[in-house]
Amino acid sequence: MSLVAQRLAAIKPSPTLAVSAKAAQLKGEGKDIIGLGAGEPDFDTPQFIKDAAVEAMKKGLTKYTPAGGTPSLKKAIIAKFKRDNGLDYTPKQVLVSCGGKHTSFNLCLALLNPGDEVLIPAPYWVSYPDMAAVAEAKPVFINAGIEQGFKITPAQLEAAITPKSRLIFINSPSNPSAAVYTLEELKALGSVLRKHPRIVIASDDMYEQILLDGSKFVNILNACPDLYDRTVVENGVSKAYSMTGWRIGYCGGPAELIEAMENMQSHSTSNPTSIAQYAAEAALNGDQSCIVPMVKAFAERGTFVARALNAIPGVKCLQPAGAFYVFPDCREAIKRMAAAGKLKAATDIALCDYLMEQEQAVAAVPGSAFGMEGYLRISFATSMENLKKATERMAKAMG
Repeated sequence: MSLVAQRLAAIKPSPTLAVSAKAAQLKGEGKDIIGLGAGEPDFDTPQFIKDAAVEAMKKGLTKYTPAGGTPSLKKAIIAKFKRDNGLDYTPKQVLVSCGGKHTSFNLCLALLNPGDEVLIPAPYWVSYPDMAAVAEAKPVFINAGIEQGFKITPAQLEAAITPKSRLIFINSPSNPSAAVYTLEELKALGSVLRKHPRIVIASDDMYEQILLDGSKFVNILNACPDLYDRTVVENGVSKAYSMTGWRIGYCGGPAELIEAMENMQSHSTSNPTSIAQYAAEAALNGDQSCIVPMVKAFAERGTFVARALNAIPGVKCLQPAGAFYVFPDCREAIKRMAAAGKLKAATDIALCDYLMEQEQAVAAVPGSAFGMEGYLRISFATSMENLKKATERMAKAMG
C-alpha cells in the first residue's frame, strides 16, 4: 500500500527547480557549466528594502501578523493597484501570501471543485496544471506556438470552453515565452469570456514591471473593466524588486473569493513572514526608479540572446517582449541532431541532457515542461559575459 495520497499521483517536481538543482550539483562536482534555468533576477534586492527589514527587526516586528497580511502592507498594495493599474480594492479584497505561487495555489483550492476545468494557455508556467490537479480539476490546454507569437486567439479560447470551465490563467508578460498581450488582444479575449460568466479569470501579472519593448503594461481589467467582479489580479515583489527569496505575493479580487483564500491560508502557512512583509511594504511605497536599470539590462541581454540563438542552424527565436526569458523553437535542430546520432532521442529533454553533458556545459529547461515539446526556456537573468559564453557553447554543440 502506498503511503502517498492518490491526488499526488499526477504531480511532478518543478522542472525549473530540478534543472537549477542539477546545474548546482554539477558545478559542485567541478563541472564547467553555465546555468540558464533560474527564474529569478541576478540583481541584489535594493538596499532601502533590506534596510526596512533590518529596521523592522530592530523594532521587534517579528511576531505573528494577521493571516492575510499586515494592514500597512495591504494599504501599500491598494495604493499600488490604484497608482499603476487604475484598480480600486478594499482591504477585504486583498490577500498577501508566501509568493505568487502560493497565491495561485490558494485560488485553485478555494475555487475549484472536482471535475471543474481550468483553461491554461500553452506554453504555460509549470505549476498551473499541477495546482489544478491537486484541486481535483482538469487542466485544459490551449496551444499557442511560435507561429502565433505564443498568444492564444479568441477562436481558440471559445473552442476550449465547456460548461465545466471554471478558471483561466492569463500570464502576461509570460513565463516562459516572454510574450505580452496588447490591450486590443485582451479586449478580444474578454469579449469571449464575457459570454461565460461562470469562468473566473486569474491575471498573473508577476512580470508587470519587466517590459522590454517599451510598451505600457495592461491586463484584462484595463481592457475589460466589466470583468472586475470575477477577476483575481495576482502579483508580487519577487521579480520587480529582485526579492525571490523573501516570498511575498499578493492579489486583489472579489471579497468572497479572497476571504475563502485567506481561510485556506490560515490553515496552511498562516501569515507570510512578518519581516518580509515590512520589506515588501517599503518596496511598493519606495522610489520605483530602482527597477529601471534592471529592466534596461534585461532588454540588452534579451536582444543579444535572441540574435545569437537565431544564428544557430534549425533554431528560431522571437525577440522577448517582457520578463527575462526567450523560448526558442529548436524542433528542426533536434531533428537534425537526432538523425546525426548526437541525441539519444528527438526530444527537447534529450537536447537539454546533451547540452549538460558537454565539457563546457549549458543548463536550460526543456519546453515540454511548459507544455511545448521541441522548445527550450532560456533565462537571461545572468551576466552578459555568461550569456556570451553560453550561446557560443550552444552554437558549438548544436552546429
